Parts: sequence; structure tokens; C-alpha cells
Amino acid sequence: MAHEAVDRHAEGPRADRHALRWIGRRGDRRVLTYRDLKIATNQFANALRGLGAREGDSVFVLSGRIPELYIAVLGALKAKCVVSPLFSAFGPEPVATRLAIGAGRFLVTTEPLYRRKIEALRTGLPKLQHVILIPEGTASTDIAGTLDWSRLVEAQSPDFTIPPTDPEAPALLHFTSGTTGRPKGAIHVHEAVVTHHVTGRYALDLHDDDIFWCTADPGWVTGTSYGIIAPLTNGVTSVVAEAEFDAETWYGILQAERVSVWYTAPTAIRMMMKLGTDALRGFDLSALRFLASVGEPLNPEAVVWGQHAFGRPFHDNWWQTETGGIMIANFAAMDVKPGSMGRPLPGIDAAIVRRAADGSVTPIDQPMVEGELALKAGWPSMMRGYLNEEARYRKCFAGKWYLPGDLAMRDAEGYYWFVGRADDVIKSSGHLIGPFEVESTLMEHPAVAEAGVIGKPDPMAGEIVKAFVALNPGFAPSEALRRDLLGHARKRLGAVVAPKEIDFCPGLPRTRSGKIMRRLLKARELGLPEGDLSTLESDAR
Repeated sequence: MAHEAVDRHAEGPRADRHALRWIGRRGDRRVLTYRDLKIATNQFANALRGLGAREGDSVFVLSGRIPELYIAVLGALKAKCVVSPLFSAFGPEPVATRLAIGAGRFLVTTEPLYRRKIEALRTGLPKLQHVILIPEGTASTDIAGTLDWSRLVEAQSPDFTIPPTDPEAPALLHFTSGTTGRPKGAIHVHEAVVTHHVTGRYALDLHDDDIFWCTADPGWVTGTSYGIIAPLTNGVTSVVAEAEFDAETWYGILQAERVSVWYTAPTAIRMMMKLGTDALRGFDLSALRFLASVGEPLNPEAVVWGQHAFGRPFHDNWWQTETGGIMIANFAAMDVKPGSMGRPLPGIDAAIVRRAADGSVTPIDQPMVEGELALKAGWPSMMRGYLNEEARYRKCFAGKWYLPGDLAMRDAEGYYWFVGRADDVIKSSGHLIGPFEVESTLMEHPAVAEAGVIGKPDPMAGEIVKAFVALNPGFAPSEALRRDLLGHARKRLGAVVAPKEIDFCPGLPRTRSGKIMRRLLKARELGLPEGDLSTLESDAR
């Protein structure tokens, strides 16, 4: 991975091209060329080797989006370690849980994060032998039981030869969010770089001279696959912004850096929609030529809004932590159907299947018939297992098919349409109702900024559809508005599918990767345990 992402460019005509342009939250800036990145990652690989790192050792990285995070990930890959970036907003317990599951031997973090999240729990992590602290500013860190990044790494040799690497050697360990239970550690191998590279080219339309910005944090799989590896293997310049979402800041970055390809999340798009196009006035975003979205299905209204606001539609795509890379996408060369996931990538064999009682599956050939999404196993970035959970891993497969747990449909032109998670689908009076369709219809109403839909137990119907709605500026909760929304949904969806109840709320709980946590909404509605909330982006009730 690291050779394809860094060294082959540093040793060729792209050596002096900007690899990373980092923009700090205070406006400070740092640029790393491919040559710079090769030297820095070599030094970190040498530092790990000097500490006794062996092939397959786990290296965890816990920090905000700073250059050292990217250097540590790529340098650890060079040393043939297994890398696991962690989201810096995790609470102490989720961090400790992941370190324990992954048998983390090395941890790279910052002094504030170590003090807040690790120090008090370190005695419970006997496998954790070395903690490397990235200093803030020029001051070195002197905390007992830790190593200072500057003194350790910057003194190392700039030369390092990547050893021969088996394509099936483990490279990345990505954890699912764990909001509804113990997090699963999905193992990805070095061969996954093939998927990262090809999908960067085909699904994100990366060209040699592009300036690319993936807004996702590397603590989530998108931020590693498409914030680090895919843009670098394609040799483009990648923008890294430390600050969290703020429309004026983000529009300023798009303008100043002349970003041409932008990969962001539905959450951010909906927040921009909420602010309206007035917030775009005064910004020159003419360099933008391709916009893409990931995290959860993109509502049709958001696709259309992209065309209105930026002169370009947002191209939705589908994949998950376990697939390691984009599987289905709206390509640049094809018409975008708002609300559709798009078509499978070259080499990806997808189908809609029906599962029998014995666990076997049968493909459904008729268009627009709901069933389970299935992918024929064997693509390069497919997870090779859940760490220490072989039985849980095997349950994801039925014969040659990998079943991600999503319900979908395929139309006559081969476009796939998301219906809902299999465990989110609402069963009401004998009908199966996908929450995404209801949410998208509610968002067509001018008052609605966001909507989350669940099934609420009902003695007669089994479940009824209940919606939670966050409103756009200029609209206030009222009984009249509630009735108007119920009527709008009933007119568009019919009485069977439309929600029977609507609650207003300031915002909806989402993961940091942008997914509305329907199961958390349901737990709160029914008074059930909420589980680990540290992975949430917001917790408005």
C-alpha cells in the first residue's frame, strides 16, 4: 500500500508534486510533496523498527487530522504493521475497547488526548508497550511511560526499504461503530490497494491534475481508503482540513485550494442545504467538476440541490467498512438518477437475492423487486475476517455471495436503489416499508431539514411508521405543521406507507460518518438501552 501510495511517485516525475496540503484549524498550513512524504514515512517506519516492531504488530493512531496521522499510517504500513486509525472524539472506554480487541502494541497520539483518554486506563491495556506523543507546537513532551515524536522520529534515517509484502498480509483494521453492541474489527489486506486505486479512478473520477478533498476523518474507513490511500495511489494532490464542518470555512477551502473533486457526507450536504445558497455568495467554486457523497444513502433532494447550488449533482455511491472500498456508484459518464446508488464498479458482480429458510439465496431477475443486496465474494478489498470472530464473519456469506444486510432493488437499466437495512425495515400490516423512502419524501417538504423513520410497535398493525423531523430555519414545530407533514406524506406515499406519528426534534443522532442512527431513535422511543454514544456526531434529543 505505502509503495503504491508514496514511494513509486516519490521516485518518479511526481516527486515534487504536492501530496498533502494541510490546513490547520487556526489557519496554519503545511505542504508535503511526495518526496517529503516518502522521507517522513521512512523515518517513522525506522522508528517502529527501532522499537522492535514486528510484521503484524498493531499500531493504533489516535489524533485529529494533522500531518503526523497520515505519516504514521503510511509509515506503519511500510513496516508491515497492521494499522488502525481511531476517531479522536471517541470517549476513553471506546478507545480502550478497540485497543484491547486489536491487541494494540503501539499507539500514536497527542498529549491532550493521552491525558484525557488513555492515561487512566493504561494499566488495563497490558499489550500496549509504546505510546508515542505528537507534541503541540515546538514543545516536547515529557510524560512518564511515553516517547516524544520529535525526538524519536525526526532523528531517524530518511532511508527505508519496504520488505517484500504478501498481497494477503493484513494491513488495516477498521472497527464498526459499536453503537449497538461490541465493535467488530474488520481486517483488510495489502491487496485492498487495488480496489482503492481503481475506485478512486472510476467512482471518484480522479484525473492526474486534480485537487481532491475527502472531508472524512481517517478514524472512519472512508477517511483512510479515500482520504489517504486512493488519492495518493492516483498521484493527485489531497487537501486535509483539520477543522470540523463550518460552511464559510469549507467554502473558503474549496475556493482557495481550487478543489476539483470533492467527496463529502450527506450530513454536511444537508447542513449546507439548511443554510441555503445565500451562504455561497462571494465564493468562486468554478474549479469544482465532480461532487460525490458517502456515509448513508443520499436523498434525491440533496442530489438535485447540488446541481442548483454548485452546478453539479452529488454522485452517490454505496459501500461499507466490510467491503473496504466503493462497490456501487454513480459514475461521471452516466446519468445520475437522484436517489439511486448507481451501478456496480467494474469487476463487482452484484445481485438482488431472496434468502430461503435454509440460508441459501436465489437471485431475483425481475426489475424493482425488493430483496437483499448481494455481492459475489472475491474483490481485493473484501474484508478477510472479523478479528477473533470467525463465526460472526461466516454469517456474512451464503455460498459465493457476501450479504451486507441491506435491502435494495435493481431497475431495468441496472441501477440499484437502497430500501433500508434489513434490521431497519418496518413490518406494518403485512407490508414491508423501507425507512429511506419515507425520509426522502418528508424531506421534499420545504419545512424539513432532516428526517429519521422507525417502526413503532403497535398491537394491531405489528408496527406503525413513526418519523422524527428536524426543521429548516424559519419553521417552528406546531400541530398545524405536523398535520401538513402527515398529509404531504400520505398524498405522496399512500396511507399504508406514510407515517402515523411525527415528532419534532432539534436534530437527529448521527454517527461521525453521517449515518442517522435509526436504532438509537427506536431505543429512545421504547426506553431501551442506548449503548455506546461516543461514536455519535450529534446527540440532539
